[in-house]
Amino acid sequence: MSSSDGQAPYSGTLYIISAPSGAGKTSLLKALVESVDDIRVSVSHTTRPMRPGEVDGVNYNFVEPVAFEQMVAEDVFLEHAQVFDNYYGTSRVWVEQQLREGIDVILEIDWQGAEQVRPRMPGCVPVFILPPSRDELIRRLRDRGQDSDEVIQRRFSDAVTDMSHYTEYDYVVINDDFDEALTDLAAIMRARRQRREVQKARQGELIRSLLSE
Repeated sequence: MSSSDGQAPYSGTLYIISAPSGAGKTSLLKALVESVDDIRVSVSHTTRPMRPGEVDGVNYNFVEPVAFEQMVAEDVFLEHAQVFDNYYGTSRVWVEQQLREGIDVILEIDWQGAEQVRPRMPGCVPVFILPPSRDELIRRLRDRGQDSDEVIQRRFSDAVTDMSHYTEYDYVVINDDFDEALTDLAAIMRARRQRREVQKARQGELIRSLLSE
């Protein structure tokens, strides 16, 4: 993956993972990070208040609105957005540091965030996760047991809009069987690590020793 500032290619790969609400993205990514080495999910900055049980720097990097606005002005973020009354953003510096160290990074963002990131990180790999059916999506939304029927219908309508953007992604994973979907995600990432430019960046010393006379 080439760097955005003209430096040598990163030895890590940036993945954008998007999905509609109810597709099981968060559970899949948690299992993926536990099963694949050298991969991390980016921790976003946010101005929303910390909730009970959350840890600063683990769930989110919690910042004051004034500090967030200053970070936007300094072009700190790869992408940022306002959700209701709060702001969320992905640190460009942190992501690029991980990639240079050979760590693959996952951005768990929606299609609108992906639109901001792709031009700035042209070597990124976008992956979209879909549910197996509309009925199953509705069932998963209801099984959360925390929303009214009105909220569920709104989330479902938003999910249909989100799913229409799957064509903007390089890979599509159907989360019907959890273990199979997890295997598919891991296969994408392991295959990407075998690409010539990635191996050259990761295994440069080995390759030079093999070709030396």
